[in-house]
Amino acid sequence: MKRFYKEVTVSFTSPLVGEVGARSAAGEGYSILLDGRPVKTPMKAALTLPTLALAEAVADEWRGQGDDIAPQYMVLTKLANTALDRVAPLQDAVAGQVMSFVNDLLCYRADHPAALVARQSGEWDPLLAWAAECYGAHLQTRSGPVHFDQPEEAVAVLRQAVAAYDPFQLTALASAVPILGSLVLTLALAEGRLDAEAAFALSQLDERFQAERWGEDQEAAERAAALLAELKAVERFLKLSSPADPA
Repeated sequence: MKRFYKEVTVSFTSPLVGEVGARSAAGEGYSILLDGRPVKTPMKAALTLPTLALAEAVADEWRGQGDDIAPQYMVLTKLANTALDRVAPLQDAVAGQVMSFVNDLLCYRADHPAALVARQSGEWDPLLAWAAECYGAHLQTRSGPVHFDQPEEAVAVLRQAVAAYDPFQLTALASAVPILGSLVLTLALAEGRLDAEAAFALSQLDERFQAERWGEDQEAAERAAALLAELKAVERFLKLSSPADPA
């Protein structure tokens, strides 16, 4: 699509005024204006953003477009659209998708070799201890790949924690959790316990161990780099969406 605008500005969206300031499903927030006209989501909802920091970052994506608009490079805009069009109307269902990862990567342990067993314990146990302290979620661990259910009490408190996130934060969680394969690591990222690089490194512990022993596979390394880049973008969206930490 050809670029059809010259000026990109940010406007505060207030429920007390009409037109650009009209309250949307997202509530009070900030709108992106292209030559004075508000940007809409693909589903024609008002693109109302919860923080000025996120709005300015999304506006910069629109400002950075050349003669042709390249949506694939507008990651924050895409995530914001997803929050408003797909997550807000189906928040309970999306929270359920996030909760499907309560069968956590960190809880499935190797039984050999001893070096891997020790590394998993040393690197993963502190995160499970954090989940127990922060949420009261005492998750169990077992050796081997056979599925097992976590205690109902732990699942319940983690479900309550996930349900407390707003649609923008929940969008970030839903994007991060399949990359990490771990609800605990995803919550640690959301709460600032870990940054994207640390969370991803912990999720790749087994792969790192094998690479140290047998050498790095170039194709696997490239896939991992792409996933880490995606996770960093999600982390940025999460921080920009949070009034408490508009980095």
